[in-house]
Amino acid sequence: MEDNNKGFCLEVWGDFACFTRPEFKVERVSYPVITPSAARAIFEAIFWKPAIKWIVTRIEVLNPICWTSVRRNEVGATAGKTPIYIEEKRQQKNTLMLKDVRYRIWATMKYLKPEERKNCKDKPDADESPGKYLAMFERRASKGQHFTHPYFGCREFAAHYCLVNPGDETLPPPIKDSQDLQFILYDMDFEGNKEKPDPIFFNAIMNNGVIDVPMPNSNKLIK
Repeated sequence: MEDNNKGFCLEVWGDFACFTRPEFKVERVSYPVITPSAARAIFEAIFWKPAIKWIVTRIEVLNPICWTSVRRNEVGATAGKTPIYIEEKRQQKNTLMLKDVRYRIWATMKYLKPEERKNCKDKPDADESPGKYLAMFERRASKGQHFTHPYFGCREFAAHYCLVNPGDETLPPPIKDSQDLQFILYDMDFEGNKEKPDPIFFNAIMNNGVIDVPMPNSNKLIK
């Protein structure tokens, strides 16, 4: 692997998760596993700079896929200049979500040259280097530090994490489950219309609990 790219592995877990399927407009329904975009967001919550890009490469499912549902009150309006009267805008919505989730997520930190940083107005740091950012992430992740608390799809579903040594032979294996999870969300394409980015999907195949995620330029990605 090149010096400016290095892979990291995190083990992440939590009580609940909801990786919302975009085709359901009213009720929240989760995908059966964490999406690459949600996994990327966890890495970014720990460390992110305009000079780097996180590329998720692999997802390992460590706990069996378990479902639960909850019905809760929500406000069906967006905060603005006019006041919101909860009694008039209250809506009951059902959420089909996951419980007792645990994954190992793998991602590569890609160092971006100044000319590759689109829409970035900040000038590169004088002492900027791939090694600097790699060391910063590793130090922060090993101490459990983060800029914002990681979460599983919805902010109320907190995610806990630890940095994993891939060579550790004591790591528990993924679940012994293989299935075609159909098309799941890969990420959002912000390079086109930034106001309304297009979703990108891929056909997720889980082999013995392992999902190999396509690279960003793969022909397996579908808009």
